[in-house]
Amino acid sequence: MFYLKMLILLFVLITFLQSGLDKITDWKGNVTWLNDHFKDTVIKGMVPVSLGFIVLLEIATTVTTFLAFYELFTDGGSYWAQMSLVISGVTLLMLLLGQRLAKDYDGARTIVIYLMPVFFGLYLFAA
Repeated sequence: MFYLKMLILLFVLITFLQSGLDKITDWKGNVTWLNDHFKDTVIKGMVPVSLGFIVLLEIATTVTTFLAFYELFTDGGSYWAQMSLVISGVTLLMLLLGQRLAKDYDGARTIVIYLMPVFFGLYLFAA
């Protein structure tokens, strides 16, 4: 069970570290693409603020995942793992909402694929 928990946390770390770094290093490109993606939605004028909020959540997920690894290796606790998974779940649900608003159903389906290991991880760490 320990190794499965580690793999789920590693999945979350890779996903959100890469995603957050991409948004930070290519902020302008992301804003340009997202402005077009959301041009016909209720959030069309809020793309930079929304993207900034998502980046903060991705950074929080990354930091709490590192803390989760430390906690698991030092005392076997799961507080930070649960926090990391909750934050990543909230982030993914916000992304899912955005894809649904943009009527990008293939994109929404992809986000659900990411949600499944997060929810499974929450189940494992809460048990």
